[in-house]
Amino acid sequence: MNLKSRINEDMKTAMKARETARLGAIRLLLAAVKQKEVDERVELDDAAVLSVIDKMLKQRRDSIAQYESAGRQELADAEEFEVEVLTAYMPQALSEAEIQAAVAEAVATSGAAGMQDMGKVMAVLKPKLAGRADMAQVSARVKSALAK
Repeated sequence: MNLKSRINEDMKTAMKARETARLGAIRLLLAAVKQKEVDERVELDDAAVLSVIDKMLKQRRDSIAQYESAGRQELADAEEFEVEVLTAYMPQALSEAEIQAAVAEAVATSGAAGMQDMGKVMAVLKPKLAGRADMAQVSARVKSALAK
């Protein structure tokens, strides 16, 4: 079963169980997926759905930080619940050691010599690590590896 089908099945389950908060979060996700499909006029595969989920997770985390700094804990809690629902669809996150090994391998295979080759290294890493690691942290690790 592909990811989109799984999300649809979870929506039906949430409807039957009358879990309104979970249902709302899943509907937001399906709406974002459908919007991307309509915009690009394609049927999204699992990797594209994961990128939509990743984008939504980033938005939710930004919102949580803003709500907490404004003292709106009830809104932050609602966003945290949505993060939990969305995270369930993401693949297992990589450990620090696995990320470091992937960065070292990508630097070696791309033949990167310095900071000017960062784009080459990230081009190798992005398809491998998308959805399994925070790409901002991966980028920082690549910078430190190339600075040596």
